[in-house]
Amino acid sequence: MSVAIQSKLPQVGTTIFTVMSQLANEAGAVNLGQGFPDFPMSAELTSLVNKAMQDGFNQYTHMNGYPPLVKALANKANKLYNASLDGTTSITVTPGGTYAIYTALTTVLQPGDEVIVFEPAYDCYIPTIELNKAIAVPIQLQYPNYGIPWEEVKSKITSRTRMIMINSPHNPTGAVLSAEDMQILSGIVEGTNIIILSDEVYEHLIFDGIEHQSILRYPQLFERSFVCFSFGKTYHCTGWKLGYCMAPEQLMKEFRKVHQFNCFTCPTPPQVALAEYIKNEDAYLSLGSSMQLKRDYFRVLMRDTPFTCIPSHGSYFECYSYASFSQLSDKELAIKLTKEFGVATIPVSAFYQHGQDNKVLRFCFAKSEATLEKAVQGLKRL
Repeated sequence: MSVAIQSKLPQVGTTIFTVMSQLANEAGAVNLGQGFPDFPMSAELTSLVNKAMQDGFNQYTHMNGYPPLVKALANKANKLYNASLDGTTSITVTPGGTYAIYTALTTVLQPGDEVIVFEPAYDCYIPTIELNKAIAVPIQLQYPNYGIPWEEVKSKITSRTRMIMINSPHNPTGAVLSAEDMQILSGIVEGTNIIILSDEVYEHLIFDGIEHQSILRYPQLFERSFVCFSFGKTYHCTGWKLGYCMAPEQLMKEFRKVHQFNCFTCPTPPQVALAEYIKNEDAYLSLGSSMQLKRDYFRVLMRDTPFTCIPSHGSYFECYSYASFSQLSDKELAIKLTKEFGVATIPVSAFYQHGQDNKVLRFCFAKSEATLEKAVQGLKRL
């Protein structure tokens, strides 16, 4: 006899990333779906991890993170964004950016709270809100440029609004927020008890000479914010599942109460390695320009396909419309491309609570040139 439980997420199945990656493996397709690089990470950084293990850094480190790494992150935030942070009270190292987001939401939300979420949204946002018995209030970004409709945001604010979630550079679209966006947001939350959760895991993957508008640049916003980052995205090591969260002391104190009874602390050797490697500023400052070369190369290749580019200004991703040549749903086309043309993508409807289908697919261009060329060879047969 099997034991029955009541699902806390009855509408949720396996994530679209897992589904498409599994389909890609079965079909032997090029995987431009899931967001991970297929080229090597820094050999220097892997050597530093090996050295840390050989030097005996194999036991628990501090719950909040390896102290020299936390200090280095505070210095980095100050240098990049003029943010004055005390690492001992405002920074916690986490097992990935998604964990940081989950923990921030769980720290704050009470049953019945409302959270404004912009769709298309990264797929962990709404399930985590619902796990905490709060209510997601989705607002659609303006297609095709995926800008925030601020007047609609103002109209959706209620006495129950507890949080607004933002994500820049944006996954899945690559849209980025401007200084004007941040000023409008600041005006909306001023004088309220609304908290901001800012997903900035792609902070260094920003293109076209655009300056990343981190919450950390705006003290009046940061004082009510959790800001989440990813080492995996910055250093091409997504399998490390290592990130961090920054927040003012009073918010971080509560964040750590949740964190200490979940993972407690993160693996020590990579933190020791990162504390040293982060001194190499060029490794993250040059990331945007190097990844832009891949985006631009992929764009050139895609001109020989019937897809229409929806320009990305950041992240690992660029979206393409197929409305001009097919009326299949985006999920149907994604499956067809994988099985028949050897290229796996992600249907953007998967990032909407109710499956809004604008006939758009997301492609990951954080791949080697050979991988991108092979993928486009398949797409050219459309």
